[in-house]
Amino acid sequence: MGSAVYTTGQPDAVSGKNQSALKGQYYLEDVVKIYVPSTYNVDQPIDNTPYVNKTLEKFSGMFGGATAVDGTGAWLSDDEQLVKEKITIVYSFAEDLDKKKIKQVVDYARALKEEMKQSSVSLEVNGKMYFVE
Repeated sequence: MGSAVYTTGQPDAVSGKNQSALKGQYYLEDVVKIYVPSTYNVDQPIDNTPYVNKTLEKFSGMFGGATAVDGTGAWLSDDEQLVKEKITIVYSFAEDLDKKKIKQVVDYARALKEEMKQSSVSLEVNGKMYFVE
């Protein structure tokens, strides 16, 4: 059974008639997301399921639970061509996101980058995107 992380946290201070149903409820303020590529060695398509499962297990152990959502990432190449790639975003809401946990997440992102032979892995913490190289 997972930890009771979802039953702890700060009481919600949101006020207003539209939020009254949430008044007094607990919430988790911090969110950590890692973007798991579906390529190996930058551009060789692979089934990323084993990497997603490993990340779900890692984040669940660290934060009490995790969710995976499939998506498509895109960027412009050096010659201005659109490059698209299927990705899976694994994320967790966290209580007490401290320097130690952030370091563990960054270390994991670096290990994933090396294992998948990527130039970087995207990591999002509280709405800020980081490229772990």
